[in-house]
Amino acid sequence: MKVKTIDINAKQWFDKANGNSYFSAQATINYGTKTAKTFYLPHQYGYGDHYRDMAFDKLVELKIIKDVEERERIWRYCDRKKIILRTNKETGCRKRDMIDFGTNN
Repeated sequence: MKVKTIDINAKQWFDKANGNSYFSAQATINYGTKTAKTFYLPHQYGYGDHYRDMAFDKLVELKIIKDVEERERIWRYCDRKKIILRTNKETGCRKRDMIDFGTNN
């Protein structure tokens, strides 16, 4: 499958009691086309743009993305391969929104 677009949408929850941030995400390859595929990242620790790195790692693991250079980040890979990258993170979510991300959206 030729990858033309990568869309990553994440939800972030901040655990005030322990001071940790968590996220869940979904990555869609070739959004809006017949070959579109969506992959889910379950609720896990991470803050900032870590959701992007973890989605990238998942796509590499599934062999959707190949020819990755050592220590290459997703934005650099997409720039090099002429892939459109769109990312979005919703903050202030509840914990249950995190766990249900893949089933409710």
